[in-house]
This record gives sequence, structure tokens and C-alpha cells, in this order.
Amino acid sequence: MKSIFHARLINDPFYDPVLFIRFLYKNRVILFDLGDISSLPAKEILKISHVFVSHTHMDHFIGFDILLRILLGREKKLYIYGPKDFLKNIEGKLSGYTWNLVSEYVTDFRIIATEIQKDKIIKKEYPCNKKFIPLRETYSYFNEIIIKEPNFYIKTVILDHKIPCLGFSLIENFHVNINKQKLKELDLPVGPWLNRFKNEIYKDKNSDREFCVTWEEKGMVTKKEKISFQKLLKEIAIISPGQKITYITDIVGNEQNINKVVEFAKNSDILFIESTFLDKDKELAIKKSHLTAKQAGMIARMAKAKKIVVFHFSPRYYENPDELKKEAMAEFNK
Repeated sequence: MKSIFHARLINDPFYDPVLFIRFLYKNRVILFDLGDISSLPAKEILKISHVFVSHTHMDHFIGFDILLRILLGREKKLYIYGPKDFLKNIEGKLSGYTWNLVSEYVTDFRIIATEIQKDKIIKKEYPCNKKFIPLRETYSYFNEIIIKEPNFYIKTVILDHKIPCLGFSLIENFHVNINKQKLKELDLPVGPWLNRFKNEIYKDKNSDREFCVTWEEKGMVTKKEKISFQKLLKEIAIISPGQKITYITDIVGNEQNINKVVEFAKNSDILFIESTFLDKDKELAIKKSHLTAKQAGMIARMAKAKKIVVFHFSPRYYENPDELKKEAMAEFNK
């Protein structure tokens, strides 16, 4: 199965957390956390549509300024999510700059920020050409599903880091591959129309409508009309379970947090999870409100994750980073 989501940490495990998730076949990226993103080229930053911030400690939020700088003056909406007091943090960032010239911009760049609390969700919109003065607040009840699109949704969980800290899961509804041999038998070419076909499957795979296949030959657009959508679905589509990517960082390793994360991350294909300290330093982990590598491995095993990726290492292990990985994997593979 070729996943439509490619997830990678953009910094080494000792540096700021940022999970970069690219959409295959689309010029789109989402981020889990917003630490230093200076290693990303501008062309990748311009693809960012949504950012999900676990909490606003500096190493998880300092990238906001770079993101703002690159997107400024663009025709774009940036959707950004964070925990309690997030709107205050966004407004603090925006108020640190002088915006006397932005009213002259002909583009419409705006930030749509959402603050997630245990009992409610608060949303504000900040238009650039209005000097980022926010439009009125809107409220809704807390729902763990914070965005929902035809082919995937994103869930959040509120965890404890001595402050509210969010974990995130990206969950693909199902995955669609194309049977190339069947495509050939139907005398249909590979082309952009297949992405349109996949999108239609995500929207409504039970539709009985007809589907128009189009492609280009010698500069001319060729159409093959009146192909049954259900026939195409049966003949060329291979539907399989979707991918689940979970991101957990900066939490107290207590029973309540661990139980919540195990349930939240259940059956993840990839679990990105902090492993800040070794088990021998667990007292320090408790004091700093972080997980040990052993706890990270245990959580991944209990959640039945298929793969674990550990990160957010304490600099005290800079000379021996493999110790953290080995401890986590030893517990995961029990």
C-alpha cells in the first residue's frame, strides 16, 4: 500500500519538535508542532495549510515567526490549532510587529486560529489587510475530531504537562490504490483523471452516477463518456484500511496520561512519541514532566502501534543517543 501521507521529523531528535506531513500528489503540507522550521525551504513552507501546536513552550512554537514571514502578502489561509490560552499567544506574537503597510496589500492572507479547551473550542480569524485585528470569536463544544475532510480526519486529546498539552492523530478513512492491469484491460490511460476518481470515491463510494474519464493525446483532450462509477470502482479500485499517524510529546508519565495515550494511539501505523530521559533518570523525568524512553516503548506496545519513532531527547544524552532508542525499542518489542 502506497500511503498518501509521508510523515517525517524535520529536526534531529535533540532539537525542536516539528512533524512534517506531506500529501502525496498534492501541493499540501500539515505540521504537528511548530518548533524551528528554518531548515525548510520557502517552497515547502508555502504548502503548509494547517498547523497543530501541542503547547506554546518556545521549542514548540518559535517557528510561528518564520511561517508568518514567508506567508505574509500571499493569497492564503493558514489554519492553526492549539491548547488553552492559544489565542492569547497568537495575539501576543502578532502584536509584536508594526502593521501600518499591510492595508495596501492586494492579497488576502488571514490566520484562522482555534483554541481547544476541555469544554469548548474558540475560533478567531485574523485578516492581514486589517492589521490582524481579529474578527469576532465563535464557539463550539469540544469534539476530539477537530477537522474532517473527505479522505481523512484529525483527532486531538488533552494531556498533562503541568499545562494542557495536545496530542494529535491523523486518520485516513480508507486508502485507494489503482489496479494498473485492469486499467489496461479497459483501455484506459494513467493520468490526472485518476486523482479525480479517487476524490469521488472519498466523497461517496456508493454513488450510482456516471463518471467522465478525460485525458490528453497529441495536445487534444479525449473524453470517454458514460462510464459507470460503480463499474470503475469494482474493476480498478483497490480499497484498503487507511493509515493512522499519532504524535505525542511533552507529557507527565503518570497513569492517567499513559492510559489516555494508549487509548488515543491504539493501532497507529506510526507513533511519534517523545523519549526525553532514560529510565535510570526517571526521577528527573517526573520533575521535568516528560516521558522516559522505557515509558514511550511501553505505551507504543500497549497501543499496538505498528511502528514507533522516538524524538525530543534531553541534551544530557547527546554523546549516546542510541541509548534512548535502544531502551524504547527493547520495551516496545517485549
